[in-house]
Amino acid sequence: MDDFETFFADEYGGVLRTLSLAVGDRARAEEATQEAFARAFRKWRTVSRLSRPAAWVYVVALNAERSRFRRDRRLRYDAAPVEGSEPDRGGATVARIVVEQLLDALPPRQRAAVVLRYLGDLTVPEVARALHCAEGTVKSALHDALRNLKLEAEGSTA
Repeated sequence: MDDFETFFADEYGGVLRTLSLAVGDRARAEEATQEAFARAFRKWRTVSRLSRPAAWVYVVALNAERSRFRRDRRLRYDAAPVEGSEPDRGGATVARIVVEQLLDALPPRQRAAVVLRYLGDLTVPEVARALHCAEGTVKSALHDALRNLKLEAEGSTA
């Protein structure tokens, strides 16, 4: 990938949406996403040669958010839809609300692992790097999260 502008246009919205779900706060996700893309721009010669430059951006964005979280020592869950996106209609709106509620019920590490792996399409090793943990920890978090999501979803339909 040679052109940063094309990369930015193609990837920014997806990274922001995924990070919004992972972090649970759209404003914080937007700050981290912007910071990560700014770093990617400054290091574009190196980043553009990576096999998955978007994965690098996810890792940098999560690291930025983690640093900000440590400074603030508080976490708010208040994911919002991405501005400028088409308004959802009917079933899509209900599905989004249900998914957000289910994700909100997960502990932060499980939530981040699920969002990065399944919505961000990162590999297990990439998720492990983003979360600063072992691959086995990611696999365990994903297993536990999927079990918890299943139990939560079954409980909400009963």
